[in-house]
Amino acid sequence: MAEYQFHCRKMEEQDIPAVVEIEKQLFARPWSKQAFLQALEQDTLYVVVLERDVVVGYCGMYCSFEEGEITNVAIAPERQNQGIGHKMLEYLLEQAYQKGISYIVLEVRISNINAIHLYESMGFQNRGIRKNFYEMPKEDGMIMVLES
Repeated sequence: MAEYQFHCRKMEEQDIPAVVEIEKQLFARPWSKQAFLQALEQDTLYVVVLERDVVVGYCGMYCSFEEGEITNVAIAPERQNQGIGHKMLEYLLEQAYQKGISYIVLEVRISNINAIHLYESMGFQNRGIRKNFYEMPKEDGMIMVLES
């Protein structure tokens, strides 16, 4: 298998078309280009991971004082399970800590075992289940929290 070079940086407006394409591949109710543009204008942290200047993943967090809510975590299907999500989340969390955020929450489908393992490996803990949180298909969401 070839060795790939990945790097992370803050999301820019020029990244949004590629982000929207990944979003469409992964989610039944994908965010639109406009939704990402609006998110970038708010108090958020959005990052991308690039392979040879091509966006292969992204994640984002809404920020409010010392709290953050991770909203999107996505890696292109052909690049999943290669450690990219871990590297990307490390970068996002580093940016969050620099902003003074010490409490981070996210929801994940209870069937998404790979994501749950990733979050647990980074210190997130299961704090409960939200019944029928997701649609298409309807599924419970696990609430996970990271406190520093």
